[in-house]
Amino acid sequence: MTDESSGEPSDEAVVEAASDAAEGVVLSRYKQSAVTDLDVTVRFEDGVLEVDVYLNAPEDPDPEDVVQEAIEAAEAAVDELFEDA
Repeated sequence: MTDESSGEPSDEAVVEAASDAAEGVVLSRYKQSAVTDLDVTVRFEDGVLEVDVYLNAPEDPDPEDVVQEAIEAAEAAVDELFEDA
């Protein structure tokens, strides 16, 4: 999905890609049943991407490491969207 006027991905497409990527990383590291709580919040306004991930999950692997990987995956997914636009 692109913005008709600029040819760049729409804000909605950016948010969806980032959210899907972050969630995908978390769910690839833990069984879904092991995740007590997962909240991925993505905002994209004025060309600025903000990704917040809250994760309550078992200690192996380290949830902080998984959250960082999820944020990095979200950023990479958005970068790819713009490169392909």
